[in-house]
Amino acid sequence: MRKVFITGTDTGVGKTLISSLLVKKFNAYYFKPIQTGSKEERDVNIVKNLTGLNGEYFLPEVYLLKEPLSPHLAAKRENKKIELKKIFCPQKEPLVVEGAGGVFVPLNENSFMLDLMQKFSLPVLVVARSTLGTINHTLLTLEALRQKKIDILGVILNGPLNLENKNAIEYYGKVKVLAEIPKLKTINSMGIEELLTNFNI
Repeated sequence: MRKVFITGTDTGVGKTLISSLLVKKFNAYYFKPIQTGSKEERDVNIVKNLTGLNGEYFLPEVYLLKEPLSPHLAAKRENKKIELKKIFCPQKEPLVVEGAGGVFVPLNENSFMLDLMQKFSLPVLVVARSTLGTINHTLLTLEALRQKKIDILGVILNGPLNLENKNAIEYYGKVKVLAEIPKLKTINSMGIEELLTNFNI
């Protein structure tokens, strides 16, 4: 792995967990260009705690916004505007870039997270829930990425194992499910180590 962009079918599907697994496995740099909800938690701190890597591996956000809202709205609350021209992909390798929410999360009046992904031109890994509703959400995400001609590495399913949903996503989405991550009772550094031992990501 050289560089990868982590997106999700929704918010809260496990992008930060998967990012942590990849950062740990490949000793990769981590970059979340747009962070909302920083008054509650920053994802960079979660990844740092889960991986135990030195601070040099964690690159600063371009936009650090306080409210746990969609980026366009969180920025508006602070009288700011997210501008794609100010966000650049770091020249570091290996690199894990984590997006905010899903592909159609608005960044400003005209741009979506999908546009940032297209600008970075990195292969994309889609994180999806394994449970009911995931087929529709995942297929819509894959279609949006293909419309923008963005390279798709595959899908990772997060949650209880569900063979039917996995098979449907692979068949209808014409994509490979690269891993199925079971729900962890406790998400901590030991859990990350266990996942890396038992699952080929």
